[in-house]
Amino acid sequence: MTENPAGAPGRIRLIALGDELLAGVGDARALGWLGRAVARQQSHGAPVELFPVALPRDTSASLAERWERDVAHRSDPEAVAEGRLAHRVVIGLGTGDIESGISVARSRLNLAKVLDGLERLRIPAFVVGPPPVRDRARTAAIRDLSSAFADVCERRRVTYIDTVEALADHDQWKTDLALTGGEVPAQTGYGLMAWLVLHGGFGRWLGTQA
Repeated sequence: MTENPAGAPGRIRLIALGDELLAGVGDARALGWLGRAVARQQSHGAPVELFPVALPRDTSASLAERWERDVAHRSDPEAVAEGRLAHRVVIGLGTGDIESGISVARSRLNLAKVLDGLERLRIPAFVVGPPPVRDRARTAAIRDLSSAFADVCERRRVTYIDTVEALADHDQWKTDLALTGGEVPAQTGYGLMAWLVLHGGFGRWLGTQA
């Protein structure tokens, strides 16, 4: 899959699929990592239209079932055909698979189904993995899940941001989780996630930066 399509049009429609972290739950500014990352790109190149679809405790199974419908409802094929618009899809993966008892093997298949479907539609994807939590045992399970997601993306040449490895031992992240109870970050934590996304090639993939 092409991660940085050449010749970006006048507008970019960014469709984002994920769980409560995508919606910025716990962030007093209501921006989350996605809002912060997109805001940083609005001054570069084509304007970005953001259409997030966040479901609380979303799982990869739910994502595999709903992605095509959610993307279709927010797409404008006519504008794309005329070169006035480009579509992009960001996927923010959470920990719902762990709580729901979905096996890692099934999680892999679910993500692969979504990415292969987007490939058929010729819509570039960018995937952000689940971050760590305060509970060490759950964080270990998140590491295993994230590693599986990363492998699926690598095989398809899709950018994957591994947040659990980057943040598990980060003091500011841990302090932020302590403030919110350990399940979701606050402003500092979302800022750290946005930094990882931005420095993971988000602008180049989006088409707002060379």
